[in-house]
Amino acid sequence: MPTLPSLSFRGLTLDLADSAFGEMRSSEHLLGNAAALRERLDEDGFIFIRNFFDRDLIMNARAALCRRLTARGLIDPNYPEDEAVMVSGGSSAVWSTLLGEDPEVHRVVFGPEILGFYEQLLGGPVRHYDHIWTRGIARGLGTAPHCDKVYMGRGTANVLTCWVPYGDVPLEQGGLIVLEKSYQKAQVLRSYLSRDVDNYCENRPAEAEAAHAGRFYWGGELSNNAITLREKLGGARWLTAEWRAGDFVTFKLTMVHGGLDNQTDRIRLSTDCRYQLASEPVDERWVGENPIGHSSAAKRGRIC
Repeated sequence: MPTLPSLSFRGLTLDLADSAFGEMRSSEHLLGNAAALRERLDEDGFIFIRNFFDRDLIMNARAALCRRLTARGLIDPNYPEDEAVMVSGGSSAVWSTLLGEDPEVHRVVFGPEILGFYEQLLGGPVRHYDHIWTRGIARGLGTAPHCDKVYMGRGTANVLTCWVPYGDVPLEQGGLIVLEKSYQKAQVLRSYLSRDVDNYCENRPAEAEAAHAGRFYWGGELSNNAITLREKLGGARWLTAEWRAGDFVTFKLTMVHGGLDNQTDRIRLSTDCRYQLASEPVDERWVGENPIGHSSAAKRGRIC
């Protein structure tokens, strides 16, 4: 990895010493070897592939996303649209499922390249969640450390997240970051991993009120302190990459991950989607023509 800029995660400066921070190893050379890819997934908890997608395919999707952001008044017209410079005074985070409606984005996340990859990796026909998580993150705090299981753990446990950047993403612009070997910490994290953000205690009025109003009562964060979390989980390294258009990374539901803070004026664009064997149970919140997501329809009450 080149000389590193100062990086922050939820407002805290990261320790960039080799013992605390590193670069994901690419498995580009393993493409086409399903057994080796499965071994790498079991070993690392993730598979990072450089240059998987054709760059033009990704940049076409980026252009579509930028057009939507321009239409919403979020891109500064004084700069080229494809630079995605946030308009002055805009929100630090643009989270919109509407952005995922673009055919150019669907072509990436539901296209033959990625579906073929998961069919080989998982060893059979696959299905994807119909919901697309589209992120537009401008200057500000990134996503807090978490595991995806607490958001989508009602189906099979063998779901894989796929994170795709739309454009080149220098480290200071933010991007995905994972905690090395954290998927092996299920025992340490068992209390956290047993939870579901859409479950609530019926006998706790504040929780019940939030649930019936269709709000999170608990947002699913594991921690807001990446430094103490790293120490708690055995001092493993935070891993990321200098992301380029065409890269992607896939990882397990129990992998601790988040998003670095964006220290630039440019919006970082990405999607994350989920894939699993079609033969296994699926979390009902994320499939169908209009997935219910984390709405009030997804809430489940229990006596605590």
